[in-house]
Amino acid sequence: MTTAAPDEPDPAISAPGQRVLDLLDKAIDLQSPLVRKNIARARQRNPEAPPAQVIRNLERMYVSALTGTGAAVGGTAAAPGVGTGVALALSAGEALSSLELSALFALSIAEVHGVPIDELERRRTIVLGVMLGGSGSATISKVAERTGQHWGRQVVAKIPGETLRQINKILGRNFVTKYGTKQGIIVLGRVAPFGIGAVIGGGANAAIASLTVRAARRAFGPPPTSWPWPASAPAPRCATPDGDPAGEARTPVES
Repeated sequence: MTTAAPDEPDPAISAPGQRVLDLLDKAIDLQSPLVRKNIARARQRNPEAPPAQVIRNLERMYVSALTGTGAAVGGTAAAPGVGTGVALALSAGEALSSLELSALFALSIAEVHGVPIDELERRRTIVLGVMLGGSGSATISKVAERTGQHWGRQVVAKIPGETLRQINKILGRNFVTKYGTKQGIIVLGRVAPFGIGAVIGGGANAAIASLTVRAARRAFGPPPTSWPWPASAPAPRCATPDGDPAGEARTPVES
């Protein structure tokens, strides 16, 4: 059976679905160069903190940032003179920010665990697998024909690129279905008037963040006892989808 090339649109995915995947790839591209900086930020108060403490800090930073973006956009519908159209437009922009935050979190956790994230397909597998939770884990284990706990640490670092591309095609279709349905409900909730949208937006994003944190814990398992690289090591220059080294990070997502 003929399959699409890795970076070509999957013919089984509709145009709106492909736009969702394009947003995800954009988020991964933007955030990959920021991984070491994000980890350094989590170590800022205690540079000697062990990986377990830094992972907890990364989790708190992620949940706080994602909750804040949902509440901020949801609150726009209650502001005087702000219509539903403006709120919807802002919510669409917030969708990319949410993907960026989730990509940065998943890749940061992988980096702390010493999982290689220097290849685009591996980054896609990590981000998609974590965001899809249990269904992502099941897909990865089935296609890779490997069983056992902690797929993020055991599978992604070892399976060949061609298998990763097969996994990512399936994960991509599942992500479009799950993310599209979930995000559509959240967007409609955020534009509710009288401040209700802020509660819905913040609460929904907090729930999503908590699920993502739990999925990352299952994917990578217990924190390592030591750092996989020296604290003074420079941030890696991750490859872009075109294969060229990424330059300086553009604008990091602030929490």
